[in-house]
Amino acid sequence: MTRDDGPYSNYRLTARLELDNKPGVFAQVAVALAQEGANLGAVDIVEVTKSKIVRDITFDVADEEDGERVVAGLKNVSSIRVISVSDRIFLMHLGGKIQVHSKFPLKTRNQLSMAYTPGVARVSRAISEEPSKVYALTVKGNSVAVITDGSAILGLGNLGPAAAMPVMEGKAMIFKEFAGIDAWPVCLATQDVDEIVKTVQNIAPAFGGINLEDISAPRCFEIEERLKKTLDIPVMHDDQHGTAVVVLAALKNALKILGKEISKVRIVVSGLGAAGTACCQILLAAGARHLLGCGRRGVVLAGDKRELRSRLDLHERSAEPMMTLKEALRGADVFIGVSAANLLDVSDLRWMKKDRIVFAMANPDPEVDPFEALKACRIFATGRSDFPNQINNALAFPGIFRGALNVRAKAINEEMKVAAANALAGLISPEQLSEEYIIPSIFDPRVVAAVADGVAKAAYKTGVAQRRMREGMHA
Repeated sequence: MTRDDGPYSNYRLTARLELDNKPGVFAQVAVALAQEGANLGAVDIVEVTKSKIVRDITFDVADEEDGERVVAGLKNVSSIRVISVSDRIFLMHLGGKIQVHSKFPLKTRNQLSMAYTPGVARVSRAISEEPSKVYALTVKGNSVAVITDGSAILGLGNLGPAAAMPVMEGKAMIFKEFAGIDAWPVCLATQDVDEIVKTVQNIAPAFGGINLEDISAPRCFEIEERLKKTLDIPVMHDDQHGTAVVVLAALKNALKILGKEISKVRIVVSGLGAAGTACCQILLAAGARHLLGCGRRGVVLAGDKRELRSRLDLHERSAEPMMTLKEALRGADVFIGVSAANLLDVSDLRWMKKDRIVFAMANPDPEVDPFEALKACRIFATGRSDFPNQINNALAFPGIFRGALNVRAKAINEEMKVAAANALAGLISPEQLSEEYIIPSIFDPRVVAAVADGVAKAAYKTGVAQRRMREGMHA
């Protein structure tokens, strides 16, 4: 097994080994790892006695099965005893990844009486008399509920609410670390649309916004639409709209490089689930006019801009495909994939126009072999971090909610999403813009502030802001 494409850092194990304290024994460890194709990393001494030495050996493997095979190989060496094996990803998740901290200490009776009874009663009465004070006097104004039913967890499918918890905790971490927002995982033990809607409506008074996550299509569309109609706080299904915002930002910059306008290019979108539908909607809102939407059997969405927008809003598809995906690529300028791995050969891309833009975002394996596609495309992007131009929805949702919360927006509308995309695209100056740099990094400290500012201004302009913008509100 080769490791030419770099270390498999997502499967990095640390084995604690007890070795005979003799010359040449560690060499047996290195040989055992090499025979199974593992990449040897750090080596640390834990304990030494006259006859034994305990070492922590860190190595990279391809996947879980590969790791089990490597550990079995180590156990077969007579002079080695495997004490334990740890996986750094599982270690990070031990006990969960988030916790609650009080803002003030409770060390005296006086402090307790102000934070809780009897002093808190005055605050409750004040909110009862003037409900808007809940934003100033509680955590509501800076909190988001991350809601899931566990029906579409990452690319893993329907694993249920308990298995969704680690993902929702990670989402909460991103909200806090990047945007200073307190987010709470809420994993529901139901996949019934009515029950989910009712539950979210019932808990909404405690939150300033609702982030729907990992809910399968088409139920996610109805859930979001019903909540948006009945709640007076921003609601967004991030799998749809976060992805769409970053796709639009990346496409805007890609088209700048080529000197093309979005209204004139032919765009093919593969995958019409949650993300694909939202991508089509935001592209049309941004001015796209020539767009084909492909489902599993081929093109099922086509027509003029008005017809497409109407059909997308109603989630209508043609009963019979008009053409295959590969036929749709003939003469296309842009391919956007949010579907499944390895749908295309690189030869299929050659039916597109010469300066082709390809965003192949199926994870972990894109719609086309990325190594080959890089050679055949003028601009290429994936959802992965090991290739240039990562389309990562974490670039969007922290800033979108930060901006919405800052102005106490009643909703997150299409104008706010387009503003978020424009802000993201605008962070890369003309001098910096290149085929391998069309979207900023999630770790760029300017991202959240820029997106929040654009979203807040759009909320104010479109009449959904309930609070005036102030200088520095994005901080």
